[in-house]
Amino acid sequence: MHKTLLLTTLLCLAATAPARADEPITLAVDADGVQRAAIVLDSYSFTPSHLVVAVGKPVELTLTKEGFAPHNFVIDDPASGLAIKQDVGGDPVKVSFTPTRTGSFAIYCSKKAPFGKSHRQKGMEGVLEVR
Repeated sequence: MHKTLLLTTLLCLAATAPARADEPITLAVDADGVQRAAIVLDSYSFTPSHLVVAVGKPVELTLTKEGFAPHNFVIDDPASGLAIKQDVGGDPVKVSFTPTRTGSFAIYCSKKAPFGKSHRQKGMEGVLEVR
């Protein structure tokens, strides 16, 4: 009896759970032609971690850091118009860019403790997909 109740409860929770952080989020183009999203940098992760944007359209991301660890937001692909390295501190910061070619580009944090793994090695990586 208890197993059935537990299974039913788990199934109900799964059905009402929000989208996972790694599921692609497609940004809409606002009336002013800009694609906007908010990203939280926390505990060696980005939320959301997979953004889909349109090529040739401006993108504006609002970056907010939670927790105490220092973080930054990096996309390193100058050929596509994506050469971004922005530290993110206590106050939210905005990053604006216009991708010039399609493809999938890594988003990551390049911070590293003096004798440890980089934040990227700890899993702080995402994807910017340009279509």
